Amino acid sequence: MSTVRLANLRWTDWVFVVLMLALAATCVFLGTWQMERLGEKEALIAAVDARLNAAPIPVPAADTWPDLDVDALNFQPVSLSGHFAYDQTSTVFTSLADPKGRYGGPGYWVMTPFVLDAGGTVFVNRGFVPEQNQEEVILGGLHDASEGQVIVSGLLRPGEPTGFMTPETNMSDRVAWVRDPTLLATMIDPALVPVAPFYVDLPAGAPDALPQGGETVISFPNNHLGYAYTWYGFAIVAIVMLGFWLWRQAQRQPKR
Repeated sequence: MSTVRLANLRWTDWVFVVLMLALAATCVFLGTWQMERLGEKEALIAAVDARLNAAPIPVPAADTWPDLDVDALNFQPVSLSGHFAYDQTSTVFTSLADPKGRYGGPGYWVMTPFVLDAGGTVFVNRGFVPEQNQEEVILGGLHDASEGQVIVSGLLRPGEPTGFMTPETNMSDRVAWVRDPTLLATMIDPALVPVAPFYVDLPAGAPDALPQGGETVISFPNNHLGYAYTWYGFAIVAIVMLGFWLWRQAQRQPKR
């Protein structure tokens, strides 16, 4: 068996060795980071599961909204006391691909301001309506005739971000494209401010009733374990390939 002669390696070979070791170390770092993210995601899922089964808490008061950590309250059941401003309803276009109720396909979320007794306004997502019902909603239909004080409960949700590809809001038809309370606030009576930086999803109502509540999607993509295995696999492959390459280079006959 020939003796491995590392002395045969040139300085450029050592540079390659350092680069490959750095690549393997980076892959290990990324795999470990994904494992940490896995722990965080599992903790988040457990926290949300606990919230969903908890009794509703009072909706955060308006004076807490500027500094409120909305993400920490995502999917928290809350109760609201006040009244709906049905004449200020806006709609948000959507396509309900996997409905829990009877209706699905292209349509709109019905976003109605809810004026709190304690002050401030929260947009309440009353549910989904098919696209042919959008005008009826805007004209004041599809709601309880009573406009007095009510207490409602639902799930608190952070507003959806507006991206550079988001279409312009249709102010005349009161149509938006994301459930962003800041954006929706531009379409209501200024007297209703302040507006909460979150909205509330209502639960399902009577069968076949419109708007169709209870369509909250509770899903957390959790592919971190697979990503971690992939990065660790890359690290192992890099080390094995480096070892094989070093063995081949060490067999090279020195130049005379």
